[in-house]
Amino acid sequence: MPVILASIFSAIIIVITVSSILKVLTVAYKRGEISNQKRLTFATTTIIIGALIASILPLGYQVIFNMIL
Repeated sequence: MPVILASIFSAIIIVITVSSILKVLTVAYKRGEISNQKRLTFATTTIIIGALIASILPLGYQVIFNMIL
């Protein structure tokens, strides 16, 4: 149960972080600071890395909780 709660909480933080980065990229694109191709590349990379971290975290939490308990 603690692993599930920790994973959900971490996933929420990751989603908030990824959405904030996407907003920053959109603002930078609208200001003309980055090209559309860079914006799409950075957005895709951010989403993929966020999904990977969110999927790997439960395994890490399980190992840590097993060591503690």
